[in-house]
Amino acid sequence: MAGELSTDEKKILLKLARAGLESAVTGQAARAMDPASLPPNLLQPGCCFVTLTIQGKLRGCIGGLVVEQPLWQDVRQRAGHAAQRDYRFAPVTRDELPEIEIEVSVLTPPEPLAYDTPADLPGRLRPLIDGVVLRQGLQRATFLPQVWEHVPDPEHFLSLLSEKLGARPDAWRHTHLDVEIYQVEKFTETEFKAEAGIEPAIPSGQN
Repeated sequence: MAGELSTDEKKILLKLARAGLESAVTGQAARAMDPASLPPNLLQPGCCFVTLTIQGKLRGCIGGLVVEQPLWQDVRQRAGHAAQRDYRFAPVTRDELPEIEIEVSVLTPPEPLAYDTPADLPGRLRPLIDGVVLRQGLQRATFLPQVWEHVPDPEHFLSLLSEKLGARPDAWRHTHLDVEIYQVEKFTETEFKAEAGIEPAIPSGQN
């Protein structure tokens, strides 16, 4: 679905992500949702990653690579999980809620990336465009395309992703790992807050 969301649909998803975040942190159930009141695009199956930051520093990030539910539901759920289930961080607290900024990344379906030898792999990747999945047996790890902003060198990128996989940093150099790539459509609360008078539209009665 990446590349197909309208501005209004992005605003709704960010609003739903905020509702999921606040529900997870406060323990209060999110208000009932009538899916039929949402735009058809958001009712389509989809998957995403939700990233939480405070003053530009990562505070949590959770997502999925397998489509399991409608996009609107996936966004709301992942936001709550990013606040509570990212093992790298303590759970987000109520006091932090006003400081949290939300970024949603809607994924295209991952597709296998063919390559002949490990030495060919770095040249097959497109920095700032491709999210990358490495698989080895039952283990899987991914970096979103946004990671390229901090790790622009493909070889370094693959080494860090190999470590995330639980393998040696040079595993990709010596083993023909299964590789998949995907793209994302990302959008943030910050970009819409920069527009004067923006209030994300969402069907009445929703959080």
